[in-house]
Amino acid sequence: MSPRGVATPDVRERLFAAAERVVERDGAGALTSRSVTTEAGCAKGLLHAHFAGFDEFVAELCLDRFARTAEKARALEGLAGRGTVAGNLDTVVLALFDSGGPAVSGLVMGRPAAALRVREALAGGAPGFAAIEESVAGYLEAERERGRVPAALDTAAAALALVGTSHHLLMTTWPDSPDPRPRVRRLLTALLGA
Repeated sequence: MSPRGVATPDVRERLFAAAERVVERDGAGALTSRSVTTEAGCAKGLLHAHFAGFDEFVAELCLDRFARTAEKARALEGLAGRGTVAGNLDTVVLALFDSGGPAVSGLVMGRPAAALRVREALAGGAPGFAAIEESVAGYLEAERERGRVPAALDTAAAALALVGTSHHLLMTTWPDSPDPRPRVRRLLTALLGA
């Protein structure tokens, strides 16, 4: 436990990672500010010192994980012509399911104030599914120009199908649900004709 008055490095990420571990291990119902700070091994008031409340914490956790995935998606175009198309897309789209993605999304859906904060942030330009979709479409276009995906592929529609399906699975997958990754990989195969 960090002693009182001593700065805690990487507070946000430490708390976010602790929240994910609590949800993964004990379920969404076990997530409280106290369970997060206990899991993080830090002072009980640390969460409230950095966030206006627990709903803001949950919303910021979700937005942070969306932003990380959007960052991976932005890097896709630099991968055009390298590796496999399915492998490159797999890395980005399936990142949504890593680090407790379904559980985190479920947390937001169950907290109206957190859901509102996420919607407002996304509407205000925070990176989310729209940014990921745009990056996937750009990447597929670059790969189509290189002849690595079918010439007839509608890259915008394929990106929408891939990201939309991932969004659907993210919002309908609970901790005890079957792993959604095989379904996403089947969709990739169907879209790419691989």
